[in-house]
Amino acid sequence: MNSRTALVTGASSGIGEATARLLKKQGFSVYAAARRVERMKHLEAEGLHVLSLDIADENSIRTCVKTILARDGRVDILVNNAGYGSYGAVEDVALDEARHQFEVNMFGLARLTQLVLPTMRENRFGKIVNVTSVGGKIYTPFGAWYHATKHALEGWSDALRIEMAPFGVDVIIIEPGGIKTAWGNIAADNLLKTSGSGPYSVAVAKAAGGMATLYNSKRLPHPSVVAATIVKSVRVAKPKTRYHVGYMAGVALAMRKVLSDRMFDRIITSMA
Repeated sequence: MNSRTALVTGASSGIGEATARLLKKQGFSVYAAARRVERMKHLEAEGLHVLSLDIADENSIRTCVKTILARDGRVDILVNNAGYGSYGAVEDVALDEARHQFEVNMFGLARLTQLVLPTMRENRFGKIVNVTSVGGKIYTPFGAWYHATKHALEGWSDALRIEMAPFGVDVIIIEPGGIKTAWGNIAADNLLKTSGSGPYSVAVAKAAGGMATLYNSKRLPHPSVVAATIVKSVRVAKPKTRYHVGYMAGVALAMRKVLSDRMFDRIITSMA
């Protein structure tokens, strides 16, 4: 396993960076990919291969995969981590922004996966790790488009898992809860920008304030806990189909499973 080649997207910070570094420590040949190449110079100094990747651009995706195949001839591990949260009231979010959310969180990921599947299938080995979220199972106000992409990714991953099983390729879903990254503050800022005034302003101010407080608190674990889970999942012969990790992940998923929609609505509304 340690001679395998891994590609990690969204590797310039947070979960992606932590995962790329841990895979490298475990002996993998690691390609760290992100739009902001300048933010990965330290990874390059640590012996990781750094690549430019705009997950919403077809040419960028093709170039990234071609570069790895030309150098190593294979991609054994694909960690689809790149993504962002577009928050705002459904009424306020422009459809162009909604489409971009799907382009980044779903369609770009899907295109990248399509391009690495042939070699995985031919080699009869591969691990595709899709980082979704507990938000792929639950929902929160003002996160409709973000949740839509993560719910879609969950179902897409399940179907892909069945298709690839005969070829020895595993599809693994990682469902993080709250993790100490810049994600929450960025999403909160975007929420205020999109719906901070108008009919939703009071509820938006409360929701954005809650997000900012949580993501600036000490309650959230470091991205390394997710990285450890990802590395564990790709190193075992028969990984689980899903792993959840992070603040409130288990609790949130359990509540969604046992509570009715209306009961869950009330709890989420009281927390937002």
